Amino acid sequence: MSPADDTVSADSADGDGRVLTSLDEAVRRLRGAPRPGQVEMAARVADALETRTHLLVQAGTGTGKSLGYLVPVMVRAVDAGERAVVSTATLALQRQILTRDAPLAADAVEVVTGSRPGVALLKGWQNYVCRHRLEGGYPDDEGALFSAGEATTAGRIGEAGRRSVGEQVVRLREWAADTTTGDRDDLVPGVSDRAWAQVSVSRAECLGPSCPLREECFPELARAAAAEADVVVTNHAMLGIAAAGNPGVLPEHRVLVVDEAHELVERVRSQSTVSLSAAAVMRVAATARRGASVLVTELESAGRRLQLSLADLPDGRLRDGPPPVLHEALVVLDAAARQVLADVREAAKAGRKGADAGGAGGVALARTAVSDLVGAIERMTSDSAREHRDVGWVERPRMGTEPPRLTLAPVDVAGSLADSLLEDRAAVLTSATLALGGSFEPMARALGLTLTGGQWDGVDVGTPFDYARQGILYTPTHLPRPGREISEAALDEILALTEASRGGMLGLFSSRRAAEEAAEVLRNATDLTVYAQGDDQLPTLVEAFAVDEDACLVGTLSLWQGVDVPGRTCRLVIIDRIPFPRPDDPVAQARSEAVAAAGGNGFMSVSATHAALLLAQGAGRLIRRADDRGVVAVLDPRLRTARYGAFLARSMPPLWPTRDRATVLGALERLAASRRNP
Repeated sequence: MSPADDTVSADSADGDGRVLTSLDEAVRRLRGAPRPGQVEMAARVADALETRTHLLVQAGTGTGKSLGYLVPVMVRAVDAGERAVVSTATLALQRQILTRDAPLAADAVEVVTGSRPGVALLKGWQNYVCRHRLEGGYPDDEGALFSAGEATTAGRIGEAGRRSVGEQVVRLREWAADTTTGDRDDLVPGVSDRAWAQVSVSRAECLGPSCPLREECFPELARAAAAEADVVVTNHAMLGIAAAGNPGVLPEHRVLVVDEAHELVERVRSQSTVSLSAAAVMRVAATARRGASVLVTELESAGRRLQLSLADLPDGRLRDGPPPVLHEALVVLDAAARQVLADVREAAKAGRKGADAGGAGGVALARTAVSDLVGAIERMTSDSAREHRDVGWVERPRMGTEPPRLTLAPVDVAGSLADSLLEDRAAVLTSATLALGGSFEPMARALGLTLTGGQWDGVDVGTPFDYARQGILYTPTHLPRPGREISEAALDEILALTEASRGGMLGLFSSRRAAEEAAEVLRNATDLTVYAQGDDQLPTLVEAFAVDEDACLVGTLSLWQGVDVPGRTCRLVIIDRIPFPRPDDPVAQARSEAVAAAGGNGFMSVSATHAALLLAQGAGRLIRRADDRGVVAVLDPRLRTARYGAFLARSMPPLWPTRDRATVLGALERLAASRRNP
């Protein structure tokens, strides 16, 4: 193709026209065909950027939503000079955008506009190797920063599980000499979290301008590139840090795009959640002693007092904040931590070297650890829980040797999202599941759109799939209402469905115990290969399931989202019950009470909305391509019989519904037969 053939005149295309022309060019380069939903999405996004409004876009799998927002965002960037931040929830989508979608969109926009938008990746500080740490600028914190449970945790998939931490660190040093990015995700195969901790630092631990290797600093180089880019690709964790009151985390931008927006609220809440245990206090004390050579006797004593006060409390929610005994222990701990922090700061001023090694690096590690501890205690001793802005609870880890811990989480993050991320920006939030119960209102409230004072709108651009022809939604109303344990009748139904399908089953369960019971039944009664969450690293299990058409994969919440296994491998999705939050979930309880206090329906706003989102995500695992066929079976009659059932069903893909067991078993048997006799 000649350069003349590859050039599109920009004179005939302005405004939306430039966007749609660029989209056509991108699709042409993919050798694909225009998708109505993608075209509608691009036009609506372009309008939202022009009018500076907020837009929720529900775009089903197969719509091509990445190009649907990247193209108008890039056209806006080159036309109006407005930088955009694009955030994703998963590493897979982030890599897809960086390596495929963004270059394709940039090529197309350059052809149409004559200007090529720049794209940069921005991650948190600890995702990059620290050159100064590699050179011995920080003390070795092996054994100081890890609990016994953490010390025995397997690393990432691959080499990490077979090599010692020392061997992995040696390999990291070799890689660091060659890498141009320092980005952990560019290291293949990966290493364990323990090994990576030996070569990375947090932003707070960074020496900043005083670092002798600042000019070669990988995270600083990434931020410099982001400051010059038109489109900055980041992740929801970074948005959570920004929403927590750290505006400098992200470069200045006028446009925000949130992909996989249904995950944003929980990611932001996670970033604002703090936990405290005696073991954590002891690790901080060890870090301060080793890194800054300060006395930590009082801090260790206060940590032991904290342990005693927590040991006397039952697991569960602290409705009115810490009780008096725990509050007193926290006050004592606060005083001790502040004294250590003052001593560490004095050590920093004096330029005192750490007890082991590391100099200023050791002091920086100590200062950060103690500062984080002080910040957590300050929040736990504030009025935030009594004023119902935060919810606190005590829990005992089920695994490892950790003592009881106190956790504090925000009840609502909508205000933080509105103030920190949405205000004074055009925002586009997109996902395959945003209209819950047929309405965008629940998600708009959760994401803070209703608090901005500006306009927002929601649009469903549809999907290229014909769900009613491609899949069946089976709700066996003859089964008993689910109790605390999975019933024998439900296990029998799982066995019958899986045998009819001859495998190809993804089982999504509400509890680990239910998943394990189902796996045991299938293994004992069939000759099918059954993979169960916990048998191996989850990516390993998903990969094995994807290549075996006769296999089954069962698990809990981690499998409900993000598992993308198109084709015959996944032809049956079984959901054991409606995934309401646990009745004792402290955050869900507090959120429901807050809604009720404001005159709303706490159950529908919190529990039903939570369940609707997960049901939509879980059922969405079935149809990933236009030729996919199969059954989603929800073994909970309440989906059909309860008053809220219609709300939940409207949130799911519009599969053909039936209660007839024989029809479903027959359909699965035909699918299995067609697999063997195409």
